Amino acid sequence: MKIGLLGLQGSGKTTVFNASTKAEAPVAAHSNGKAEPNVAVVKVLDERVDRLSELYVPRKTVYATVEFVDFVGLTEAPAEEGTFSSTAMGMIKNMDALALVVRNFEDALQGSPTPLQDIRQINDELMLMDLSAVEKRLERIEKGYKRGQRTESLLKEEKALRRIQDNLNQSRPIREMALSSEEEKVIRGFQLPTKKPLMVILNSDETNFGKNSPLMAEIEKDHRAVEFAGKFEMELSRLDDEEAELFMEDMDIKESAYRRLTNLAYEILGYISFFTVGSDEVRAWNVHRGDTALDAAAAIHSDLARGFIRAECFSYDHCLQYGSEKGVKEKGLFRLEGKDYVVQDGDILNIRFNV
Repeated sequence: MKIGLLGLQGSGKTTVFNASTKAEAPVAAHSNGKAEPNVAVVKVLDERVDRLSELYVPRKTVYATVEFVDFVGLTEAPAEEGTFSSTAMGMIKNMDALALVVRNFEDALQGSPTPLQDIRQINDELMLMDLSAVEKRLERIEKGYKRGQRTESLLKEEKALRRIQDNLNQSRPIREMALSSEEEKVIRGFQLPTKKPLMVILNSDETNFGKNSPLMAEIEKDHRAVEFAGKFEMELSRLDDEEAELFMEDMDIKESAYRRLTNLAYEILGYISFFTVGSDEVRAWNVHRGDTALDAAAAIHSDLARGFIRAECFSYDHCLQYGSEKGVKEKGLFRLEGKDYVVQDGDILNIRFNV
């Protein structure tokens, strides 16, 4: 799972990145002209993986991971004037979800915060990026028509892109459109940013954190949101767990910045976890809610999906309840499932395959 952090310069985006990843990226680097994004890969801490490792005592334990990418802060310049480098634009398209960091603290240079206005501005930037990509593709299609390349597939693509263009011109992000399966297929390869799930991180200071219910309610009319005390939580991330918990209690922070952001990302992406277990390895894998055993096999390795026969399946809860895989089998709760079986959160799978 890849989460891209976007925000205006001075929003505290890199501070949030450090708080979420325990990284130590220079917080002033982007405003000083540093163009390269900060990147950190962190483990998705899951108590179920720990318990399964205790049961199976594997040689290796592998957690699911999240990659956080902290992009250069947006300026007042519109997208067509180069807000993002081509490298950054390519990376944004590869993100699974986007997190908009908006300032909610006083700043000597920027003055009072305007989070709702900032959200609108960032959304406008992303829509301009998408509109530019769609218009360029439509121009290429028109040139193809002039050369006699008027195929059925191009006509369908043009129709879908014209409808998307109209919606973007009306300031409607693609994620708000009800796309047909044909339209979904047409735009899949474009990886357009306003099609991606989006969440908002309200970055407050220590004094007003937790006191912004009306503002959060306003933001959540359009977006899933979470509030951080960015600077304070960055400092927390550098303490040991015991010491950090004491300070979190004082601020009434229930979970770390990392857990809150990861949990929200899982929710908006519709991710669930399944596990593979054995003496060699206990490992967590991510799939989308509603994905099948065949999708789970593909997540592990394409060969497993290609040669899929059956999935041996039982649940984490039953494994814990009866103490072992053997106990699950004795209770008749060990199952063989076909490729259309819908994977449930907490399933333990072993894929039978033949290539």
